[in-house]
Amino acid sequence: MNGALQSIRRWLGAVRGEAADRPPQERWVVVDTETSGLDPARDRLLAIGGVAVDADGIQVGDSFEIVLQGAPSGDAQNIAVHGIGHGAQAAGTPAPEALAAFRAWVADAPRVGFHADFDRAVLRNAFAAAGLPDDEPPWLDLAPLSQALVPEACRYGNRSLDDLLAAFGIECTIRHNAAADALATAELLLELRTIAARQGTRGFDALARAARQGKWLGNAD
Repeated sequence: MNGALQSIRRWLGAVRGEAADRPPQERWVVVDTETSGLDPARDRLLAIGGVAVDADGIQVGDSFEIVLQGAPSGDAQNIAVHGIGHGAQAAGTPAPEALAAFRAWVADAPRVGFHADFDRAVLRNAFAAAGLPDDEPPWLDLAPLSQALVPEACRYGNRSLDDLLAAFGIECTIRHNAAADALATAELLLELRTIAARQGTRGFDALARAARQGKWLGNAD
């Protein structure tokens, strides 16, 4: 898996811990996490991947990827999903250093995710466990935003990231790799942002309001 991670980093042109030289309000960061399980309150953060997006599109030179060091976590089934084995976990970056680098890379940019509540909770718990503050910026969740903007693509339960990527013809090179998933999610963001603009919805705050509406619609099904 280490070779795959390095290939993704070269492909993205990742520059760890370095923010783009752009006004923060124009720079959004798409974030994905990999964990030792599906319970954000109990399971450990294993890896963070991210890529910046601005008005010009995806900025592959403004990317982030890191594996956190820790005691071996996850059973064989879980490791088979994300590919971060016990050796890679042991060789990772200590959590305080990794999280400080992530915070510096994000800077003041708002964060974007798919089912962002999970990533948000995992990161919040990881920062707390490391004894680090995280002045958490706003999040935009593309899962309910998709429900609001393209309800026809979300019918019959087709609401997973895989479903939406397939609906828009977006290819993810290595699924359940934090960096690759972040890039695919960024491509989905661009598609949704274009659709929203055609409907007269522009800007992070307006999209966040649409996402909240989509979340309500999803809960009403």
